[in-house]
Amino acid sequence: MIGALTPPLAVGLAVAALSGAIAVQSARDNSYPREDSDRTRVLYVRSPAMMKRVTFGFQALAADVYWIRALQHYGGDRLQKQPHHAGRKYELLYPLLDIATSLDPYFSIAYRFGAIFLGEPYPGGAGRPDLAVALLRKGIAAAPTRWQYYHDIAFVYYWRVRDYKAAALWFQRAAEQPGAPNWLPSVAASMLTRTEDRATARFMWQQLLRSEQVWIRRTAERSLLQLQALEQIDRLQAAVAAAGPTPAGGYSWSAMVARGRVAGVPLDPAQTPYEIDPLTGRVRVSRQSPLFPMPDTSERPQ
Repeated sequence: MIGALTPPLAVGLAVAALSGAIAVQSARDNSYPREDSDRTRVLYVRSPAMMKRVTFGFQALAADVYWIRALQHYGGDRLQKQPHHAGRKYELLYPLLDIATSLDPYFSIAYRFGAIFLGEPYPGGAGRPDLAVALLRKGIAAAPTRWQYYHDIAFVYYWRVRDYKAAALWFQRAAEQPGAPNWLPSVAASMLTRTEDRATARFMWQQLLRSEQVWIRRTAERSLLQLQALEQIDRLQAAVAAAGPTPAGGYSWSAMVARGRVAGVPLDPAQTPYEIDPLTGRVRVSRQSPLFPMPDTSERPQ
């Protein structure tokens, strides 16, 4: 029956179904306290093998369901602010993604977006680049010639792990796959001769701006703003060092303005004021900024 539907009608029905699901979930969230999520967290089937047996010929549909649950889990935990959840954030993210990709081994969006969610530093993501790599390796096992998975692993090693040799290896592997872009070999070579190179990072994120997936483009846009912020912080830090502390021994933006070192309280690329440590003069992105946490600083919650 579904196969007989015309594409516009099928899309319309899909949109209606998704809208209905969102409405039901919204009603559920309004009707039940968030504390009940402690119980629902154990209601998921966590075994990919078991799910394959119980879904019969509907594995692709079940994969979509588990992908949606992964998104809900990620979004819900990211918004969750209760202290008792602090040590349990994103605990179901990898199991849900593992099941989704076991049910549909060619579920590219789950591999690539899932790796972003897993690799994103806490609290914006799980802070588990190791699991991001494991998920992408699983994708390679299913589709060995898909260069994007090799590229994404390389990027995890470069951007999250800071292992440049591993990044170079995976960029080279990506370059060897059919249809790979011609800029990959040069990036692989640069990894072997450079350490923390923001120009290379900017180039790679700019390539991801061309992605067909909106979320990947948004991640690239945010990361490019972070790179811009790092460069601004370098300049501001130099200005603070040149000015030195006040006679009272402290640092502040008001003192920097009074000395003519800055025109006003400096804003990061997301238009949030930078913070300056009154004791050390260290300049950093505010925790209130959409750019926090920054990729190559220690500004991570412990």
